[in-house]
Order: sequence, then C-alpha cells, then structure tokens
Amino acid sequence: MTPAAESTADHLDLAPASRTEGVVELPGSKSISNRTLLLAALAVGDTTVRGLLDADDVDRMQDALALLGIRVEREGQARDFVVHGQGGAIPARAARLFLGNAGTALRPLTAALAFAGGAYEISGVARMHERPIGDLVDALRGLGADIRYLGNEGFPPLAIGPGPADPSGTPDRVSVRGDVSSQFTSALLMALPIVTARRNAPVTVDIAGELVSKPYVAITTNLMRRFGVTVEQDGWRSFRVPAGARYASPGSIRVEGDASSASYFLAAGAIGGGPVRVTGVGRASIQGDVAFADALALMGADVRSGDDWIEARAGRALEGITIDCIAIPDAAMTLAVVALFARGPTTLTGIASWRVKETDRIAAMAAELSKLGATVDAGENRLTVVPPAKWTPATIETYDDHRIAMCFSLATLGGVAVRILDPDCVRKTFPGYFAAFRAVVKP
Repeated sequence: MTPAAESTADHLDLAPASRTEGVVELPGSKSISNRTLLLAALAVGDTTVRGLLDADDVDRMQDALALLGIRVEREGQARDFVVHGQGGAIPARAARLFLGNAGTALRPLTAALAFAGGAYEISGVARMHERPIGDLVDALRGLGADIRYLGNEGFPPLAIGPGPADPSGTPDRVSVRGDVSSQFTSALLMALPIVTARRNAPVTVDIAGELVSKPYVAITTNLMRRFGVTVEQDGWRSFRVPAGARYASPGSIRVEGDASSASYFLAAGAIGGGPVRVTGVGRASIQGDVAFADALALMGADVRSGDDWIEARAGRALEGITIDCIAIPDAAMTLAVVALFARGPTTLTGIASWRVKETDRIAAMAAELSKLGATVDAGENRLTVVPPAKWTPATIETYDDHRIAMCFSLATLGGVAVRILDPDCVRKTFPGYFAAFRAVVKP
C-alpha cells in the first residue's frame, strides 16, 4: 500500500494528489465479454475467447452457462477461454440462475432461455429486482414466450417456461421500447437466431420511441456479424434477423479493453497534466464510449490516439460544456466529475437511463458531487455541475455502484482527501482499479 491510499474492508482513503503520468493496460470490456460468451455458447463449433474480463459480472455469466450445461474451459494462465458451442441448443432443460446485478447477463439470458424449450428461474440481488425488464418480457411474450413474474410485475425474478413447441408460428415482427434500456434490444437480437435457425422466415424488431445508448446495440450487431449473423438495419428504427440465420464460431475472438474504464485514466491525464495512456482500446474500437475522448478534447484536453491506444494530457484550461450523453451513458459519469475542474458550468443531457442502472445515478451523482463543494442541479434527463468555489474533503457513498467508486477517485486531483466507502464494489467490472489508479497518480 502506498502513502496515497489506506484502506479497510469498508472504506478506502485516498490522499490529495497533484499530477498524473503513466500507462494503463485496460481489462476486457464487460459488454463485449458477456455478449461474446453467450454468442459463443449458442454457436456451432468451439470458440477461443481471448482477454475475457476477470470481474463479477462475467463470473455470473460463466456460472450461468455452467448450470445450463455449456462448458467454458480456461486455456493456460492468461484470460483465454474455450467455449464449447451448442448450435443454438441449451443442454439443461431446467435450471435456477442467480445473476447478481449483471444486466448484461440477466437480460440476454432471459431472451435466449425463452426459446430454449425448458423451465428456468432467473434472479439477482435486490437492486436487480428493482431494474425494469417488463418491456423485454412483453416483446418475448409477443413472440410466444412463456414468462411469469415471481415478484413485482415488470421486474425480476422470472420463471421461464418451454414456450412454443413449433417456432413456425412465431410472428415475423415484434416491437420493443427503446427509451428505457438498449439491453432490451440487444437481448432480443442475440436470441432471435435461435428462432430463425428453426424456421424459414425472418424476424424484424421494431423500436418504439427513441433508442438510447445506440453504440451498445452497435456492439451487439458487430459481434453477431462476427459469429455469422448479419442484422439488417433501417437506421435505428428496426432490425431484421434473416431467415435461417444461425451462429457459427469464428474460431477465435479477442475482447477489447473496456472503453468505459478508460475514461477514468484519460480524465486523470487531462486533469493532472499527464500524459496518461490506456492500451487495449483505440480508434479501431467497436465501443461507443471511446467518444469520451472527444468530449475531453472539447473541454480542452490534449487527446491523441492510435488503433489500440488513447492518450490524454493537459491542454488549454478545461472549459464547461453542454453535451448530449445519450451515446456514452457510462462514461458520462466521469464527465460529471471532470466538470469539477472546468471553468464554468457543465450540463450533461440524455442521461435518463442513469435512473435504472446499478443505482439511481442522477440522484447519487448529484448528492456526492455536492459533498465536494459543487453546485448541482439535477433533472429527469440532465445534470448541471458548477465547479466548487472551494473544495471540501468528502466521504463518498458508492451505492454498491462500481462506476461511482471509480469516477470519484479523480476528486483527489482537486487537492483534497477522499474516502471511498465500499471500495470492493469495483469488483463488478475492474477489481484492480485502485491499484491501477495509484500507479498513475502522484501524491
């Protein structure tokens, strides 16, 4: 433990910091890791997945696949795994799955199991049971799925029955709301090749309302294409999975570094002088959160990149901006903390989806930013942050939300001590975060 940080089981004390410099190798993307695991499980043939994220959400997906009879074997000492594809079948005809607070596991598995022909129960932690799933369930029922709520209507836990015995009668169009969570659209799309492989007709998903977090759906369609299923799009209004589409292993696939996690280190470089470089993600990324780097540059940071790296350092003095964050909902949380270091207010819009994440992130961010001396105005779909006239040391409540814990570590660059409560919540996506942060931040 360095002098910059002291910890106990329930909190981590971070000392004031003044400058930053270093290189960080990013862990694998959570979004890509869990999508890839499921697609590989549904594909014909075995797939070697390289660079899989080592974190709780991915552990929950792997546990679930094991209970469903799908073998995932580690290969060597690296984070490389072989997934034995089942060609669209689920070997276990009954299972009870506990998926923690992993939306990237629970929602796609709900959709896939709806067409698996077995009896399954899906549950999670208390917060997961407060995160809506009704729009996805309604769409799946529209395709003939048999799904019951075991608790509150519209929320997990769920019981999934065998569903239609004959997929030939499945409707060829289904509608799903797009304005609550893009995971509903992604889940539907990933599951539909189970249906189209058994029938000689396409299925079209129509989006009701505006689709939020479009880049995450783009990740889904990109990965589906790598597994042999090309989704036809009419803009962001509808998606068509062709007749007879089925997944086939690409043989090997590498998981990109996590672009959301990159945001903390790029922000540290912009605030603390830098340069701070992240590797594993860059211009060639399929993740929308790489656009965080563009937002940093708009505020005044000096940002540079290559195909597999991005680097940020101080440029001109950071200026407050107004920015639509609908395409970068996770990285937008980091922007809210960067706003503490800017001249003038920063307003983030397009963040309504924050309210149905690991916690109500709009309320949580407003409360914790205020502790540091900021003036914060929160709305249903926006957050305005006026930087502190005087910084205040703070104890940050993390609400069992990994991203709150990580982004508020940056506040130490304001020259104040910060106590992070429940620091182990970062285990959800980045268990080694605080060690990596200490390596680039100089006391």
